[in-house]
Amino acid sequence: MRLSDSILEEASTPGWMRWMPAAYVAFVLLLEPLTPVEWPVSFLLIALPVVTAYSYGPVGVAVVTVFAALLEGILAGTLCCAGRPAHYAFERHYVGAYVSTALVGILGTALAAHRRHQQARLVHSHSVAEALMRTLLRPVPPRVGRVLAAGLYRPAEALVGGDLFDIRATETGERAVIGDVRGKGLQAVRTVADLLGCFRQAAHEPGGLLTVATSMQRCIAREAAEIPDDELFVTAALIEYDHLARRVTIVNCGHIEPVLISGGEIRVLTGPPSLPLGLAALSSERPVAYTHPVGHGDVLLLCTDGLIEARDADGAFYPLLDRLTARFAGRPAPGPVEVVDFLDTDLPRHTRVFQDDVAILVIAPDPLS
Repeated sequence: MRLSDSILEEASTPGWMRWMPAAYVAFVLLLEPLTPVEWPVSFLLIALPVVTAYSYGPVGVAVVTVFAALLEGILAGTLCCAGRPAHYAFERHYVGAYVSTALVGILGTALAAHRRHQQARLVHSHSVAEALMRTLLRPVPPRVGRVLAAGLYRPAEALVGGDLFDIRATETGERAVIGDVRGKGLQAVRTVADLLGCFRQAAHEPGGLLTVATSMQRCIAREAAEIPDDELFVTAALIEYDHLARRVTIVNCGHIEPVLISGGEIRVLTGPPSLPLGLAALSSERPVAYTHPVGHGDVLLLCTDGLIEARDADGAFYPLLDRLTARFAGRPAPGPVEVVDFLDTDLPRHTRVFQDDVAILVIAPDPLS
């Protein structure tokens, strides 16, 4: 479905820019009575079509061009308004202003048409890229195996990034991954696709969570060799929920640590850190798995740095733990959907422009299991 022209302009043009032509005309009209009669202030209206071209379409610029020329004539030869005789309106300097306004109007109309075309292409490209990411990051089912789950992906304003998440029910437990590929654009999308494919296969293979991490490490190494890119890496957190032991196993490869909402308390599940996937050659140390108890009523939150690094107007980061505490501390255990809905509403209140993609995955043991 294509966007209409009006929706396209409203979505891409700040409100203050749409008021610029009116403000410019008001400035000229206020300046006119304050200047001597011999000063042709109306000549300033020659720039009005270009001012309009930054916020309106070709038709709007053409209408404003005609309006500017008529207003120039009124200000040039209206005794009551400008203090000049009527024949001034046809004096050669003013006629030159009319011609100049028309020429600038033609250029402004062309500029507006080109701007609208470019905006349409950008909107289309962004929509395609966002649709591609949403295809790769499949919708999270409300129930996966023995856990309840919810996910959120919010693309950045500028470029599609490399955030990823997924969850699978396997014979050994429910396994999930969340990660962030270095870089943005189509190359990052390609890495996301390869890494998710690797996880979806390795998650069902025999072996523990460290085996899955090793498979993903090899996947990134192959990707880096094919590109080639010696600096390709992915921060990732892998988790596995064991419903019999009521615990989660975590392998953290340089990623943000999971957050647990348990008994009305919010805390970070810390553990031994490891290098991001793709940087194994820099150290002989290998990823380490660690466990934390997770039972009924507990909620586990995984996110990418686009969430905690979102800035407000003063440059302050989004205070994730403080906001979760203010919302859920001392209250009955929330469900994954409730947590995601809260963050999806609260985050835009903190920041208006997203410089990085935001990916969130929330899981909780199913009380019916």
